[in-house]
Amino acid sequence: MDINDFDFDLPEELIAQTPLKDRTSSRLLVMNRDNKSIEHERFSSILKYFKPGDCLVLNDTRVLPARLYGSKNDTGAKVEVLLLHQQDADQWEVLVKPAKKIKKDTIITFGEGKLTATCIDIKEHGGRVLEFEYKGIFLEVLNELGEMPLPPYIKEQLPDKERYQTVYAKEQGSAAAPTAGLHFTNDLLESIKQSGIELAFITLHVGLGTFRPVSVDQVEDHDMHSEFYHMSQQTADQLNRVKENNGRIISVGTTSTRTLETIARDQDGIFTEASGWTDIFIYPPYKLRAIDGLITNFHLPKSTLIMLVSAFAGQSFVLDAYQEAINERYRFFSFGDAMLII
Repeated sequence: MDINDFDFDLPEELIAQTPLKDRTSSRLLVMNRDNKSIEHERFSSILKYFKPGDCLVLNDTRVLPARLYGSKNDTGAKVEVLLLHQQDADQWEVLVKPAKKIKKDTIITFGEGKLTATCIDIKEHGGRVLEFEYKGIFLEVLNELGEMPLPPYIKEQLPDKERYQTVYAKEQGSAAAPTAGLHFTNDLLESIKQSGIELAFITLHVGLGTFRPVSVDQVEDHDMHSEFYHMSQQTADQLNRVKENNGRIISVGTTSTRTLETIARDQDGIFTEASGWTDIFIYPPYKLRAIDGLITNFHLPKSTLIMLVSAFAGQSFVLDAYQEAINERYRFFSFGDAMLII
């Protein structure tokens, strides 16, 4: 399948640079897969599309302030480091810029010596493994020195770090936010529960795959980077019960979808407690088994995320919906508006 089959023209001014003050005030484009209809709503109205017995599945990963700025000890050259995931104790796989200047045994200093790192390995994909040294607790040092790893298409500063976290973020370890969840407030989640809709939580720590563009001509040739996921037995039992009672499983975001599909695929459609690393790549004509609905943001052209959405809703229907969103001046990407596909 040609990568250009997932391309579209997006005016740059539609890329949202800042989050809205009220999380639920974003717009909501609703796609109905049965009759191929499209509706325009506000996210605050999403509850009317759910039924008692449905279950929303949310990714409770918490974004680390994973972008660090330092300098090489030997030359003083400036270095940018993005933490991806922890490998062992104080060792982290990272992306560095400029990568070609960070060789094995290079030492980098951050925050006037509060944190130092030594390059101990160079990965095949160009990443590095750094071993950190510091005094105290690493996460506290990181919270002091690190910045939120906003995507490169966002040029504005983010004064409030929490605005790039979901209100239910709990499990530390992500290099990017599961952005579909940014639209929820605690009040909206409470209203959803009071209406008889269940909430279930899984974890997928977003890693390198979010930052890697698809650079091949044929979709099938793209290699996904692995990301860590976890589902508890309690959540697995909850989701199996929802399915047995003919409730719908509605995934909040592509990260939740990839986790659910990884487990359902491996267990013949049944959910079970599971932890591990997934490199699942979902694109047409893949048939998803785990979900009945999807809440998601608008994704980059030719990205693995628009491919996943196309596998669920149909490629032509998704591209038609994207064009309508562009015509209606929806806001795109991480801080943009949302879609509900049912």
